[in-house]
Amino acid sequence: MAHEGLWKQLIELDGQQTTKRAKCQYDTKQQCYTITLLNTEYIVNLSDKQIVPAQKPSKPAGFLEQLCLLTYLINAKDLPLADKLVKAEALPGGQFFFRGIHCLPTEKLEKAFSQGPELLYQVSKQLVVKRCEFGDASIELYVLPRVPLTLIVWRGDEEFDARASILFDETAGSQLPLDALWTTVNLTVDALVKAPATDN
Repeated sequence: MAHEGLWKQLIELDGQQTTKRAKCQYDTKQQCYTITLLNTEYIVNLSDKQIVPAQKPSKPAGFLEQLCLLTYLINAKDLPLADKLVKAEALPGGQFFFRGIHCLPTEKLEKAFSQGPELLYQVSKQLVVKRCEFGDASIELYVLPRVPLTLIVWRGDEEFDARASILFDETAGSQLPLDALWTTVNLTVDALVKAPATDN
């Protein structure tokens, strides 16, 4: 069973308290949570230790999706957003964690969107996002109910190289351990890079 230790921790938690912390729903009779990850609603079933999208037909959530959902349900805090954007390195412990193999996938964003930043708006139509006023294109989206991300792309030209940035609300480190937060960022960027562009 994948994530056996996480399932054990989650099952031991009080369902109603968890729903308040994680801003989700809990069905006491069915022993399952309903929670959204990247605009897909998932059913987290404690009785059979399975996570599946609520919309059927569907296949079980992947390994990384399960990791993010379980870790979030266990760790989420009932905190308001700080409404202060920070870089990953500014999160507690982030200066040492987000380096090497744990660098944020900004290069993927640069490669996919820097030549046409408006593409970021087109591919993100499948998600519920808010346009922001940073860079040449930027969006805010909620990966999990208490974890918003802000993605920014700057167009490359003869004078400046293309750039991309990923910012967090200052509370992000309280909602997820840094390794799970890094995983949610990668899931988000992969979803955007692989999404088909739609007409404006």
